[in-house]
Amino acid sequence: MPIPYQVAYKPLNKPEIGVNGYVEPTPGKTEVIPKGSAPFNARTLDSDVRIDHDVEIVVRDGCRLHADIYRPTGDEKVPVIISWSPYGKKYSALDMIFNVCTWACCIERGDVSGLEKFEGLDPAWWVAHGYAIASVDVRGAGNSDGDTPCMGLQEAEDAHDVIEGLAKLSWCNGNVGMAGNSYLAIMQWHAAAQNPPSLKAIAPWEGSGDIFREQFCRGGWFNMSNYDLITTLVIRGQAGVEDFAEMYRRHPQANIYWNDKRVDMKKINIPCFITGSDFSQIHTMGAIRGWMEVNTDKKWIKWSGYQEWFELYSEHESYLELKKFFDKYLKEIDNDWEETPKVRWTTLPFGDKDVTSNIVLPDFPVPGTDYRTLYLAPSGSLSSEIPSQAGTSVYNSEDRWSISKFKHTFSQKSRLLGLPKAELYMSCDALDDMVVFIQMRKLDKDGKELSQLQFPFSRAPVNSIDEISEKDRGSVTLHNGSIGILRASQRKIDSSRSIHSQFPFHPHDEVQKVPKGEIVKLEIGIWAMGVDYEEGESIQVDILGQWPGFDEVAAFSKPRPEHEQNKGEHIIHFGGDYPSRVILPFVPL
Repeated sequence: MPIPYQVAYKPLNKPEIGVNGYVEPTPGKTEVIPKGSAPFNARTLDSDVRIDHDVEIVVRDGCRLHADIYRPTGDEKVPVIISWSPYGKKYSALDMIFNVCTWACCIERGDVSGLEKFEGLDPAWWVAHGYAIASVDVRGAGNSDGDTPCMGLQEAEDAHDVIEGLAKLSWCNGNVGMAGNSYLAIMQWHAAAQNPPSLKAIAPWEGSGDIFREQFCRGGWFNMSNYDLITTLVIRGQAGVEDFAEMYRRHPQANIYWNDKRVDMKKINIPCFITGSDFSQIHTMGAIRGWMEVNTDKKWIKWSGYQEWFELYSEHESYLELKKFFDKYLKEIDNDWEETPKVRWTTLPFGDKDVTSNIVLPDFPVPGTDYRTLYLAPSGSLSSEIPSQAGTSVYNSEDRWSISKFKHTFSQKSRLLGLPKAELYMSCDALDDMVVFIQMRKLDKDGKELSQLQFPFSRAPVNSIDEISEKDRGSVTLHNGSIGILRASQRKIDSSRSIHSQFPFHPHDEVQKVPKGEIVKLEIGIWAMGVDYEEGESIQVDILGQWPGFDEVAAFSKPRPEHEQNKGEHIIHFGGDYPSRVILPFVPL
């Protein structure tokens, strides 16, 4: 049953024929699309594909959900892989990526068929290899009953019941998997923590594990992220969808509602193939915590060097590796999957160079990491020694371009790979609270701030980052560096729940205001980074009072209330009695 807490919903736009792939429901209809055809003038099918439309699955409270099932035409029983999200079971990568995203994320039309649910696996390839793909309209989406919950116990129980319902269908071999990016990955964590008996393996690629701390309220700073865009333009249903802005207004600290959005990874005990990247503004730390906490030794993590949709649809290796993983655990084929290195990472060079991928590591974080302290020092430098004299650096917290910058230049080739952290002593004379943002920038030998392209240059319409126009610079094209956030009044730490000393857990269960002018210590976990530096290149720590990332979805969100916004100057204290510092994860090259 759902948590005993009243949830606010806001109305959804109704489904419309021809919008977001929606068609008139046809329960009981079965059709076969022949091999070699291209139903959406995109990728051709590698085999005949049977589609069972609008298959009804009734969950435990009587709610009726609907799925489209793509499967082989033969009589052999096959496993099924679920694509689970509220985006619409016929809302495809063609609908989303080719209509909305810059450069279509460098994905070509021949990479996807249009049968795939957006962010899910493409039946055009998977059916030919002996799998069924079930694209589900979750509770409240499309013509499924009810209001649409977004993650948490209600949706996890629905997923459990759909998994068990599909496993019992006559054509299924009884083994069920889940795969996909983003929402589809987040829900794999939630579903697997329910331990449905027929769920044998999951492949959460880029999936948050705590949407309060990792998306909507990072560090105590509320931001609607991409949610208003999604609930306005993408999700369609007959009723409503959870209203996160209203739920935050009612209770801005963690409580039973928000805690329901955090997965207990330790309950997951089935094989997991995890991916993540430095790039995501939402999913990076979910992948990290999943790797560190899932309760199985049959787990693998692969860190990506490209944007998640490109990685899923345009990297052929992704198909082959996922197939080998699912062949092992859904088809029970005795292959060599378990010889795959458990931890493979990617480092970013920034600038006009391609990434270094498939770095095999013994674990993550890397055992024996040299967590090296660099202290904030005068003239915007980072020093291995605490400055003897106290100093300050001041920025205007209301100005996006007012930034305190501290730089360290590398005297030899170096690799930072793992979890950075900042410990800052700060004060504000204008307000009894402050939200502090940190970003780790890379500089070239001439001091130029660099970005990382999220696609291989061989697929991009430019030959260098300098050629990218301002309108094409955004969160799915460029990465400027890993970010940390903390609201000073939410600085409380529960060390018993921290996944690592470098990444403190903030319970967000009480407000501890900062008297105006009082100096407080802020311990700020920064999201994972993997960056290589040549001799003469630098790391720059930017500290500021406004979100330093890309903000292309801001038009869909209302401004935050006055009392939540930064005011006046923020003062960083360093040296002497105030050892403000960053702790960086150096690993051998």
